Amino acid sequence: MTAETLLLGIDFGTGGCKVTAIGTDGKVAGEHSVEYTTEYAHPGWSEQNPADWYAAMCKALKNLAAKGVDMSAIAAVSLDGSTHNAVLLDGNMQVLRKTIMWTDQRSIQECAFLKENYGDKIFATAYQMPTPTWTLPQLRWLAGHEPEVLKKVRHILFVKDYVRYLLTGIAVTDYIEAQGTLFFDMKKMAWSAELAELAGILPQVLPELVKPTDMVGKVTCQAAKDTGLPVNTPVICGTSDSAAEDYGAGAIEPGDCIIKLATAGNVNVMTAQAHPDPGMLTYSHVIPGMWYSVAATNAAALCQRWFRDALCQAEIAEAEKLGTQAFVLMDKLAAGSPAGANGVMFHPYLQGERSPYWDAKLRASFTGLSISSTKGDFIRAIFEGVAFSLADCFRLIKNAGLPVNRIFLIGGGAKSKLWSSIVCNVFDLPVQIPTPADASFGTALIAGTGAGIFPDSASAVRQCLHLDGSLVPDPECAGFYQELFKTYTGIHDALAPVYAKR
Repeated sequence: MTAETLLLGIDFGTGGCKVTAIGTDGKVAGEHSVEYTTEYAHPGWSEQNPADWYAAMCKALKNLAAKGVDMSAIAAVSLDGSTHNAVLLDGNMQVLRKTIMWTDQRSIQECAFLKENYGDKIFATAYQMPTPTWTLPQLRWLAGHEPEVLKKVRHILFVKDYVRYLLTGIAVTDYIEAQGTLFFDMKKMAWSAELAELAGILPQVLPELVKPTDMVGKVTCQAAKDTGLPVNTPVICGTSDSAAEDYGAGAIEPGDCIIKLATAGNVNVMTAQAHPDPGMLTYSHVIPGMWYSVAATNAAALCQRWFRDALCQAEIAEAEKLGTQAFVLMDKLAAGSPAGANGVMFHPYLQGERSPYWDAKLRASFTGLSISSTKGDFIRAIFEGVAFSLADCFRLIKNAGLPVNRIFLIGGGAKSKLWSSIVCNVFDLPVQIPTPADASFGTALIAGTGAGIFPDSASAVRQCLHLDGSLVPDPECAGFYQELFKTYTGIHDALAPVYAKR
């Protein structure tokens, strides 16, 4: 590897850490991913150990160097992470408990209380409605069930901010990440003391707010030993994984729309102004002044991973022999099943659901099984069910009247040509596939902008992003899916009251 200037993006997604080094032309010099564990101690719970994030990053960076990436050529590094996830720290910056993740559903009662008593105030201030995704109800749950932990809290950081603190010794967060807490004032662009009080915390435990492209520190000697990064490498703040993904995928104009097939799934549309909607999430964009609206499903590629781990041991073993991934073999099985999966349907509510239902009690289901149903039918049904769930999200965007001019498909699931074509046909709209277009790539661009290598955020994308191709819907298949979508929503409507009684 030549000693060209490199930029490093580090992504802490829900399922793992990915590091990507790029040149100033956007060409990927190397990348590596390491998974970490999510613990499900009780139904609806979802927690991670913060130590796992740092360990995964160190392992990924060492593998990156082993692949030939010249770490001394890295001019700047930035981080992104899944949002809403509070790392609770004592006065010595020691972790007090495992982090409750955004997919956790335990705070249903707290959300009901907040909606009934403070819903209008919260929405007017934070532009969101209380649901278990947000940090505020998570902390209210802790106040009621683990008050001794909350009393010890002296600092709160979030996933990427905690790891960045370990890299630099500096504790800050960016304003987009802060918007994921439900105690941030969107109009003032500042922490809301009033909403923080509802969370049971004092404003002084919250970190200083900076911009995603601000330089916030440099790699310390200890972190350099742990990671292989050069001492004093500039570290740029970064932002949420969703914001980094949208930006890095080229969604930098109002009307650009992202369909994300990652651990979770999103349909995000870029806007020139904020459009708060009780059924969606509203965030600032990496590009100053822009916003984006989010309709999100809790489980997308997570469903594929769950099925792999639970029911595809033969494919895992075969993939090891062939030197490939089990997902590749699963894709081949799904390709052998026709559109409609021979009657099998899947609803991807493995962790309740966010948009459009905001129903933590929903559960996943396979329906339409027969004696002739095959493993390929099940996998195809997962692909279709996730696509239908994303189409369910898209209805919110259409109903809100938000214009959509271009659609970009991103995420690990988009690497599957079959799954991508299913999404294209379910949406019945042309879809562009940008490359590499993931959060770590977008975050590497943020690193370059923060280090002054690019003049501004938009220029970084225009200089570095490339399109890998495009898809157009097949009219016959798209028409079939439009009818099948009616069945999909009908099954939800029939089963939701059943789950509500559990």
